[in-house]
Amino acid sequence: MKEHKIPNRMCIACRQMKAKTALLRIVKTANNEIFFDASHKADGRGAYICNCEICIGKLKKMRLLNKVWKINVPLHIYEQLEEVFIAKK
Repeated sequence: MKEHKIPNRMCIACRQMKAKTALLRIVKTANNEIFFDASHKADGRGAYICNCEICIGKLKKMRLLNKVWKINVPLHIYEQLEEVFIAKK
C-alpha cells in the first residue's frame, strides 16, 4: 500500500507549520475575490491560518493578507472573514 503524506502549510499569523487539513484556507481569485475555502480546492492563491481566535484576530489587526498578496485588502473583507470564522465555531 502506498503511504499518503499530509502536506504541511504555514499559518500566516503565528508562522507555525501544521497539517494542511488543520488550517483554514483563504483564497484570492484572479478577479481579486477573497473568501474562506472550505473545500481547500478552490482556484486561486491560497493563504493558510490557524482555526483559533488569536490568529484570526492577528489577521485583521496586522492586515496580514495585504502582506501575503501585496495588495490592499479592504477592511470589510477582514471583517467578513472574521464573521465567517465566528459562525464556524
